[in-house]
Amino acid sequence: MKKAIIIHGWGGSPNEAIHKYLKRQLEAQGFNVQVPEMPNTEAPEIKTWIDHLKDLAPNPDKETFFIGHSVGCQTILRYLEKLPETTKVGGVVMIAPWMHLLDTAYENPEEEKEIAKPWLETPIDWEKIKSRTDHFVAIFSDNDFCVPLSDKEIFKELLGSEIIVENNKGHFTEETNITEIPSALNAILEMAN
Repeated sequence: MKKAIIIHGWGGSPNEAIHKYLKRQLEAQGFNVQVPEMPNTEAPEIKTWIDHLKDLAPNPDKETFFIGHSVGCQTILRYLEKLPETTKVGGVVMIAPWMHLLDTAYENPEEEKEIAKPWLETPIDWEKIKSRTDHFVAIFSDNDFCVPLSDKEIFKELLGSEIIVENNKGHFTEETNITEIPSALNAILEMAN
């Protein structure tokens, strides 16, 4: 059975509209869908989040698909990096992924920059990650107040990601009235066929 695991972002939860939408739509297509509550979501830590994902998916395979939002994307990538060499997963869809953050991303800059620092500075082995699947899709918005659009080049060049740039979707949250992401749904369905 095809499995989808959806990882929310910093300060997020499984109850966000986009996650409910993706879960509902994927279940209707026969997927087993998990949307875990990630630990300490207001101050996410790399190891804690990777370990939580490892507990959920200790042995992923080509029938396992991942969808991340914001820091959830990095969590998935860093988790893939740690998997055994021979592991191959079905694919990864990243919604508003980032390796850099705009100054406008921070509500409380002093505190939040410290939380973000390890995510921004801890190196990633892109080659290892790229070897885990043939299917990466990265979805950006042209007016995201958190993620510089130039980050799309990182995901394109280092992972060979298909890049989708949406118009006026902000950071893909309910605050900007985004409750559905058909492009993410379609990307997973295409990968799974």
